[in-house]
Amino acid sequence: MGQDRAELVAWVAGNVVPHESAVRDKLRSVGVPEHEIDDIMQDAYLRISHLDSVAHIRNGRGYLFTVARSMMLLRVRRERIVRIDSLSDYDVLTLADDDPGPERHTAARIDLERVHQMIASLPSPCREIFEMRRVQGVPQREISARMGVSEHVVEKLSARGLRLILKAIAGGNREAASPAKQRIERKLRDVGFE
Repeated sequence: MGQDRAELVAWVAGNVVPHESAVRDKLRSVGVPEHEIDDIMQDAYLRISHLDSVAHIRNGRGYLFTVARSMMLLRVRRERIVRIDSLSDYDVLTLADDDPGPERHTAARIDLERVHQMIASLPSPCREIFEMRRVQGVPQREISARMGVSEHVVEKLSARGLRLILKAIAGGNREAASPAKQRIERKLRDVGFE
């Protein structure tokens, strides 16, 4: 029939309880009084405790937000006299988890890997300067001293690296940057980098 109670308790402890503070923060942000937040959370945990199984739940955080929203709506419906502020504050009735879903996390990881590849494809001195300046946040003066070039060269190569990456992003692939990469390599040779 259902899951073992110990398994359910362990699942709730690992997948739901860690997100309670996020739900409480969201409820506070939409103006729910603290004593009502406590009641809503208590009702949410009570509802979760009556589950026979959690196999159908893919995201504990999202599930807790959904149950808390349901509990909040039930409280509003039960009030015999509906306060006008509870009706006018639509945000209260649309409590939702602001955390991006797994699809957005995956897409962001793919985009980040693509940018890392684009940075790696920059010509050597341009890449080094770009990484120090734009990724690590090293001051321009310090990069100039480390590499033995003027600050003007550091600034230009950092800007060129950024333009090259932006062109590759706009073009949809790394190969779109190859003509720009060749121009940068020529200019690097012109200023003394081989």
